[in-house]
Amino acid sequence: MVLAVSDSADESSYVPPLESLGFVMRIREPDWFQHRMLKAPEPDGNLHVFTVGCPEIDRMLAFRDWLRTHDDDRKLYEETKRQLAARIWKDIQDYADAKSEVIHDILARARRSP
Repeated sequence: MVLAVSDSADESSYVPPLESLGFVMRIREPDWFQHRMLKAPEPDGNLHVFTVGCPEIDRMLAFRDWLRTHDDDRKLYEETKRQLAARIWKDIQDYADAKSEVIHDILARARRSP
């Protein structure tokens, strides 16, 4: 999930209401688009927070849209995530980094598509 807010660095403007709904702050990346990531309560998932206009939002949505219409790539991504999720990771970022190659390959196909 992606949430666009006025200023993702201004956590006081959006984190307390999300926490009241059961979200838990997990990642702060001020050097990468002021990205924040919160764990969703149910169903289990991640909420990525960026400032409105951040180019990463468009990239994430393009990836989502591509997977919705391309079953082979959706299955590839699903299989990759399942294989990686079965491993034990010292840090969640290691898991995210391990997915990078398949994400990059899928996005490259999406960009080449008319």
